[in-house]
Amino acid sequence: MKKIITVFGSAHPKPGEEEYETAYKLGAMLGKNGFSVCSGGFQGIMDGVSKGATEKGGEAIGVTVNIFSAEPSKYLTKEIKCNSLFDRIEKMVELGDAYIILRGGTGTLVELSIVWEYVNKNLMQAKPIFANGEMWKPIIETIDRRMEYENRQTGIVNYIENIEDCERVLLELLQ
Repeated sequence: MKKIITVFGSAHPKPGEEEYETAYKLGAMLGKNGFSVCSGGFQGIMDGVSKGATEKGGEAIGVTVNIFSAEPSKYLTKEIKCNSLFDRIEKMVELGDAYIILRGGTGTLVELSIVWEYVNKNLMQAKPIFANGEMWKPIIETIDRRMEYENRQTGIVNYIENIEDCERVLLELLQ
């Protein structure tokens, strides 16, 4: 069975913009290596990662919710429709064998926080979690300092400078 990598990120980047192109490159690398991708299924980073994966023969699963007035990515090979934002996040977490968090706003922060908390509280088995984008580095460092203070596990979320490093580690861990 193919491993699924859930990718979280902003709906705002457009084709040609650096964040979109990073997502596209990530999706292509994952698809080329036999992984399926899962995202929120709409535009921006979700569209970029889906496009990259499908162009390399991979599957692109979009977990959508009807509260947004948005069109699903045309690159999805499968759409899972949810009734609420929380159901959507829960489904994306459930499907993932690993998680990659790209740049985003409060929604992406919520998604990262939920995955992190599920592992922190042993509500799911530990899985690889990577955050790419300079914005995540101080957040990870701050939370890890707090976890250390509380005598909890640190290093649950790994900051990565570039997506090529993520590809290498995922291949080692999941294939």
